[in-house]
Amino acid sequence: MAQKAQTNKAPVGYDDTPMIPGSEWRVHDGTRPQPKVVTPGTFSSQDKPGQPPSDAIVLFDGKDLSKWIGRNGEPQWQVENGYMEVNRTGNIETKEHFGDCQLHIEWAAPAEVKGDSQGRGNSGVFLMGKYEIQVLDGYDNLTYADGLTAAIYGQYPPLVNACRKPGEWQTYDIFFVAPHFKEEKLVSPAYVTVVHNGILVHHHQEIMGPTGHRSVASYNVPHGPKGPLMLQDHGDPVRYRNIWIRHLKGYDQE
Repeated sequence: MAQKAQTNKAPVGYDDTPMIPGSEWRVHDGTRPQPKVVTPGTFSSQDKPGQPPSDAIVLFDGKDLSKWIGRNGEPQWQVENGYMEVNRTGNIETKEHFGDCQLHIEWAAPAEVKGDSQGRGNSGVFLMGKYEIQVLDGYDNLTYADGLTAAIYGQYPPLVNACRKPGEWQTYDIFFVAPHFKEEKLVSPAYVTVVHNGILVHHHQEIMGPTGHRSVASYNVPHGPKGPLMLQDHGDPVRYRNIWIRHLKGYDQE
């Protein structure tokens, strides 16, 4: 005789537990809203980029630059073989603006090594168009520490140098909390966590202000809660692929 399917399920949570301080929910509250289901992405290899998670905004999928603008309108960076390449036509930035976010971006310095220090595979990832995570060929390449690969430029060196060899694809996973201003005054600064090639290189690091060259950063010019993602044309043919971003709910409300 076939067994009947069990219909009695265990109760979900409790309704007689203490209230969590500062919350409208009890400890183990069975009525507390469930997190949104997101299908995870896949990892990249040197030969093939991975797939973004299901709730990501894909900024570059290797086909075109339709979500970007250039110095004089349409971006002129070269697109081929699933990547875009810097070609001395100026910085590019996203049409859409972002605040608190999770960003995934993959890049490769030129396989042919030319120059040294800051003149070797130089580019940059600018959150909100203002806060730079340095892109540089830092493999066996001596330069100033706060300008090394994955540095918060001009402020903090990475905890370690996690660079791959020139020509190999590298990954940045960046978790960014935007600064907040109220009535022209800074309420809270920007914070960033950066994972370079799977290695933590900045952990919830406070950013001193918009990054710059040969200058001390400060928040002396207030700005809005969102800004574009900008990629720097520093004159070196750096390549980018598989760029996606996620709004951080609870911080950055769309």
